[in-house]
Amino acid sequence: MSSSALVTSNLTGSMHLLAQGKVRDLYEINNSTLLFVTTDRISAFDVVIGSAIPAKGSVLCLLSVHWFGVLSQAIPSLRTHFLTLELPPQVPSDLYDRYYNRCMQVRKFEIFKIEAIVRGYVTGSAWSSYKKDGTVCGIKIQEGLQESEPFPDGPIYTPSTKAVSPGDHDENIHPDQAATIVGVRYAKRIEELSLSLYNCAAAYALERGIIIADTKFEFGLDKDTDEVVLVDEVLTPDSSRFWPASSYRIGESPPSFDKQHLRDWLTSNNLKGQENVLLPEHIVRITEAKYKEAYERLVGRTLEEDTASATK
Repeated sequence: MSSSALVTSNLTGSMHLLAQGKVRDLYEINNSTLLFVTTDRISAFDVVIGSAIPAKGSVLCLLSVHWFGVLSQAIPSLRTHFLTLELPPQVPSDLYDRYYNRCMQVRKFEIFKIEAIVRGYVTGSAWSSYKKDGTVCGIKIQEGLQESEPFPDGPIYTPSTKAVSPGDHDENIHPDQAATIVGVRYAKRIEELSLSLYNCAAAYALERGIIIADTKFEFGLDKDTDEVVLVDEVLTPDSSRFWPASSYRIGESPPSFDKQHLRDWLTSNNLKGQENVLLPEHIVRITEAKYKEAYERLVGRTLEEDTASATK
């Protein structure tokens, strides 16, 4: 494992660690502000891999911030939880270089207990479900579609439950079921906003040679204003399926800018679902390169250019 990779944050002497996910460590700065620390951990098939991917945390963090800006410009009424990339004063000065560019300060909101998934193309689990009974998450889809074909009536909204405890899994649900979890009014707003965000992002990405096949958003509630707020990471290779437009073909499963090489290696070596698997160096490097390529295409600059300019 590369010594440059950040596997676990160590800021508990400065701030309270609220939660630790598969990739992110979440600290409380004060009553209204949180610090998202994006590590270089990587997961596949719902388990954390034993090897980290150098620079992955910076890709996820800085790409999310880029998208917050793009989407806020396209949808002026959009609210996000992002505040700044600057580190809070609680972070010791000798750790500044280690944590800068992989952390963001965000507003604290109550998080809706659903994941807002938008699918533009019939692929992955949607393709498996469609082949079985002609539906995706209980939604009847037009007959005769091929793998990776766009949904004929436009992108579809297919929320899922949020796994709460370790070992739990997200469960795909029909949009009507989301209303029973978050309430009818909020469910409708989340659905409308998710589709608007996807459409804006898909058009932006396509101009840069990337197809967003599907993606996942998360939202919170500002109780003071009763507004739905975009939170968490957004439109990264971890939360989205990115395809190179140049190699897209209907009827095929295109290569993607994410951890597909890692998943394929785990599957071919009968390691799918096993925890703490150590990856061979070439899989680490391929995965790192794919994440960086996605960043460069979408942002228009290399990750190295952005991290170097930010620390000058």
